[in-house]
Formats: sequence, C-alpha cells, structure tokens
Amino acid sequence: MDRNTTIAFILIGAILVLWFYLNSPTPEQVKKQKTTDTTAVHIDSSQIKKKQETAVDTTRINKPVKKIEENDSLKYGKYFTVSGEKERIITIENEYFVMELSTKGANIRKYYLKKFKNWYSANSNGNENFYKTHVQLINYTKGDPYNLSFVTSDGKAITTADLFFKTDASKADYKVSKDDSLVLSFRLPAADNSYIVKKFTFFGDKYSFESEIDLINMTNLISNNSYDLVWGDGLRFVEENSVDEANYSDASVYYGGEQVIVDASSVGEKVTKDFNGRIDWVAVRNKYFASIIAPRDPDAVNGAYIEGNRESVGKTGVMEDYSMRINVPFKNTDFEKSVFTVYIGPVDYDRLKEYGDKFTALVDFGSFFGLKFIVRPIAEFVLLPLFNFLHTFIPNYGFVIVVFSLIIKFVLYPLTKTSYQSMKKMQLLQPKIAEIKEKYKDDPQKLNKETMKLYQTYGVNPAGGCLPLLLQMPIFIALWGLFKTAIELRQQPFILWIKDLSAPDVIAQLPFKLPIFGIDQVSGLALLMGITTFVQQKMSVKDPKQAGLVYIMPIMLTIMFMSFPSGLNLYYFMFNVFSIAQQYYINHKHDGMELVPVKNPGKKKGFMAKLMEAAEQNAKVQQQKRKR
Repeated sequence: MDRNTTIAFILIGAILVLWFYLNSPTPEQVKKQKTTDTTAVHIDSSQIKKKQETAVDTTRINKPVKKIEENDSLKYGKYFTVSGEKERIITIENEYFVMELSTKGANIRKYYLKKFKNWYSANSNGNENFYKTHVQLINYTKGDPYNLSFVTSDGKAITTADLFFKTDASKADYKVSKDDSLVLSFRLPAADNSYIVKKFTFFGDKYSFESEIDLINMTNLISNNSYDLVWGDGLRFVEENSVDEANYSDASVYYGGEQVIVDASSVGEKVTKDFNGRIDWVAVRNKYFASIIAPRDPDAVNGAYIEGNRESVGKTGVMEDYSMRINVPFKNTDFEKSVFTVYIGPVDYDRLKEYGDKFTALVDFGSFFGLKFIVRPIAEFVLLPLFNFLHTFIPNYGFVIVVFSLIIKFVLYPLTKTSYQSMKKMQLLQPKIAEIKEKYKDDPQKLNKETMKLYQTYGVNPAGGCLPLLLQMPIFIALWGLFKTAIELRQQPFILWIKDLSAPDVIAQLPFKLPIFGIDQVSGLALLMGITTFVQQKMSVKDPKQAGLVYIMPIMLTIMFMSFPSGLNLYYFMFNVFSIAQQYYINHKHDGMELVPVKNPGKKKGFMAKLMEAAEQNAKVQQQKRKR
C-alpha cells in the first residue's frame, strides 16, 4: 500500500474514532494526528509523448555490427568473440503481443501488447501507427533484458547481451495462429565445439512463452558450477503519472510458499536481496504489467537475487528499475538443459490464474496493518468474481461499479441498520445522560456506574454504532485495493467528463498546490463524494457540540480523494447516495421510537458493564491499600 493510501486510511480512521467517541457519554481527549505530504506528481505529458514517440523504432532491417576492436579478446577471453555478422530482428506476433527478437544476445528487443494502448493514445481511432499507440514494455534504450551471465574458467565475466547468436529462423516475420505454436532456436558458438542454445516456444493464445537454455559441451568452460539467467532494467513505465506508477512498482520472489516483495520506496535508495534454495518464480512489475520468470523445476535452481533503485526524473517525475537473476547450477556435463516459463503481460487475475495459484500472488488487493490474510480472500474470492460477473452483461465498467455499490450496500444493510438504530437510541438517551453528568459531576466513579446502569436499563450498547462499521472495514479495504489497481478499469470511460476510471477525473487545474496535501487538481467525483458525505453527516450528527465534525470530515475526505482513481471515487459516491437513502428510510421509520426499559436489565451484563465493574473494584482495592 502506497504512502497516500496509508495516510488516507489513518486520517479516515482517526475521524471515525473521533466521531463515535464524541457520541459516547464520557469522551476522552483525542490526540491530534500528524499529516504528511500526499503530493501526486506528474511528468509533463507533452515531454513524455515526445520522448515515447521518438523512442519508437519501427524499422526492422539488419543493422551493421561495430568493427571488432583489439580489446574484445581482453573482454571475452579465449572462448567467445564478437562475430562479424549483422544483427537480425525477427518479429513474432500472436493474439496478444508483437515481439521483436534480436540475434544480438538472442534477446527481446521490444514487446508490444496488442490489447493495451499508451496513455496518450487511449482515444485514438485505430488508424494511427500501431507501434506508436500501443504499450511497449521493454527498456531497450538501456539494454536488452533477457541474458545469461557466468564466469569462464579463464576468469572472464561473460554476459550474452553483446554476443551474436545464429538462428534457424528463415523469415523476418512470423504470425502464430490461436491454436498453433512456433519454435525458434538461437545458437552461440564457443571454443572447442561448445555451444549455448536459447530456444523459444511461442503460443498463439498466450502472453507467455517457453524458454529453453541448452549448454552443449561446456564442460570446464563455466566456473563456479553455476550461471545466472538475468532479467535486467525492469519494465518501461507506461502511465502518465510516474509517481503513482512507481508506488505500485516492485520486484518479488515466490519463495518459501509466499511472495516476498523487494521495493525501493525512497528516491536514491538502492535495495538488494538474496534468496537461497527453491524458488517458484521471480517477477518485476509496474502498476498494471509484469514480467515473470518461472523455472519448470523450482528445485533445480540455486536461488535468486534482486536489485532495485528509485530515482528522480526531471523536476517532478520518479522511476524505479529492478534487475533479477535466477542462479542455475552447472553440473559440468556435456549436455545440460533448463526450461523456464516467461510471462510478459498484464497483471490480470484471470490470466495469471491460468498458470496456477502461485502466479496470482502478484495481484495486489491491498492490505492494512497486517490484515492481508483477511482482506485478500474477500477481494479474491468474493469481490473480484462479482465484479467480473457483472461485466459479462454490463459492458460499461462505470455502470458495473454503480450496480456493484448497490449490491454491497444490500449485503451490508443489516450492519448499517444496526449502527443507525444504535445511534438513534444514543441520541434519545442524551438528555438522561446529561442529567447524570450534572448530578454526579464531582464523582467520576459514580458517574460511570450510573451511566452504565442507564445503558443496561434501556438495552443500549454504547459501542453499537461503531462496531458494525469496524466489521465492515475489511470489505472497504478490499474494495480500496481492488479499484486502485484493477487493470480492468485502465482507460475505461464512463459518462460525461469521466474518460478513464483508473485515473482522477480532473475538471480543473489549480494554479497552486494545497499546503500539506500537495493537491493541485480538482476531481468532479471527489467533490460529489464530499457533498454526499456532508449530507450523511447532517443526517447523523444532532449534537450541537459535534457540529464542527459535520464540516471537517467531508472537507478532509474530499481533499484526500482528489488524486484517487475516478473508479474508486465513483464507488464511494454511489455508496454514499445509497447510504443516504437507507438512513432517510430508517430515520423516518423510527421517528416514533421510544426508550423502553428492558426486562431484567441486570441479568446479563455486557462487556462495557463488566469492564466498568472491574475498574470500580480495582479502585476500591487501591483505596483500601492507601488507608493501610
């Protein structure tokens, strides 16, 4: 969970505690909570677009290799040389991606996703150049990502990134149909009839491909009895708000039966982590896309290593880069083979589910103060299936969210009904509580005892308004995580000014940033959410002493929600609308509610009553000790 989200939850929680605390008969002093900067920083969109378009190279012709330098032998030793061949680019296309493979390093040069567009091309009509409008995930300007790395017996550190492979590809372009597959082989010769072979198997209907690494006659050539399969330079950032994308970017390893995340969270910070033994996969991700490498036999690898850093870009941007390595044992035999599944595509739960439950761990449903074990099952097995089910017959995701919020309101109706009724009873008790306070203002122990007795007499639970909301918190947190990172909402329009449910629906840009919060934009849905929150507060809070809370809470929430995705704000706005209707119904239905004493009020004591009795007994014991 990113800093802005954590701050939002802390502030919301503090406001809720304050609200319910003020409703109790004996309020305590609430500590003022610190706030931190919630700035959402954007890179200038015109500069990004210019850089992205300049970086796109649609030419796939052979490129000349540099002239062999004398120091090549010093760099590569006696086993490898830079050949005089030209680089070949081979294009593979299937239902989901267009990939460019290079004979230099037998590597992935570019990887375009056919079903996802760049942020600046979301509304393009489809007639533009495919290579300029669609998401491309490889940081090819920094280097090609998929390499082998090892140390030779003559002490040279070798990476295959700069070495030229020969290929059996007879064409420059291949298209793999839905039910078909394609195998391409790349071969790197070394001294003494030794070879490294990288074999790729592509499928027509998958984001993934199989990568086979064959080491032929490499005995006594590789030292340290191991080599590394390396993914370098992470993934390209492809969203407009680089800070938001960086907050959801990280690298991780599925290790010891769980996902272990490595995240560089501060600018200038470099993080590294070693993992020894069995690993199921390693992955690097940005907000919506990921690259995952999984060994076919997790027990046949030695471990993994991850390195990452977070750095500033320009005046307001942020980027994160991660490199990951899988260490593979070398048994020094004439033929050794290792097979890996490589997935490059969206962080989509249903897609990742095709590869087993372990891949779905990469989907971030959010967590809050260690409640992941509660929040994740709710999101994974209830909320997401319901959300996707609604989309099967409601094509617009905005209307899906509207219906979704109505269903959640119905599900939570019993809890909210109990909360509203409890608050109503507390309001009716206020005059009697005021009398007790006045009567026993000089005797706090007697005041507390009489207050609890009053609650028992009329069967009122002072925590009855708060507990139902606390029970709803895991659901709210799960919804928060779902709507903040759901790729289903990426670039999905709703109505009117709402063009992208995964981004803020900005209706105005401020000429300055609000102090503390750092907000410089106005969100239409955040304003609507704030207005409906104000109406709710007006209907709920009747105590004149709490009048300030009616204004403080909506203003705070409105400001915090300004930078949140419009899909999330749409959900909370609709949820508020339905809550107002529910509260109006309950309030008017129980307008004639009277406080009626319950039978045998002291027969069964509640938790609060028992707690007060224990405190009173303890006070008496302490008083007797002082007298002695």
